Amino acid sequence: MIKYLYPDGSHCYRALHTTHAVFRNDDGKLIARAERPDRNGFYEFEITGFELLQPGIAYD
Repeated sequence: MIKYLYPDGSHCYRALHTTHAVFRNDDGKLIARAERPDRNGFYEFEITGFELLQPGIAYD
C-alpha cells in the first residue's frame, strides 16, 4: 500500500499496483499519477509526500 499525503493535511491509501509515477511538475509541485478506479486511464493529483506501507503492520 501507499499512503498519499495531500496539501490540505488529509491523506488516502492506494494499492501499490495502481500507482504509476510520482514526480515534480514544472512548478516544482509533487505530483502523483495513479490508475483511475474504473481502470480506464490515469489521473494526476498534487501531494506533499507519500509513505510505502509494509504488509502485516497496523498503521494509524
